[in-house]
Amino acid sequence: MGLFSVRKPRGFHHNYIYYDPRKEKLKEIDERAKRELGMLPPKEFSPEDIRGKFVLATRHLKRRKTSGRKPISYGVLIVAIVLLLLLMRYLSTGHVFS
Repeated sequence: MGLFSVRKPRGFHHNYIYYDPRKEKLKEIDERAKRELGMLPPKEFSPEDIRGKFVLATRHLKRRKTSGRKPISYGVLIVAIVLLLLLMRYLSTGHVFS
């Protein structure tokens, strides 16, 4: 038990009982084929259709998404740079402020 190590709560993941992802994917493929053959009217544009396609098209973004790793934020970088500057000033002058 450390001062800076805070335990994260357990993540929530719900598995649906009556949901079959394979069956849903087959239904989408069947619907797309019927639209291409002209049996169904064309589908209207929806932003949900293209969401996440760019991430899945690139190798490095796909790898980062599967690993769950998050990029470092600008705030953390600015705080680290300020702390390093204060440390450098303390080592060179003997005091931080004034």
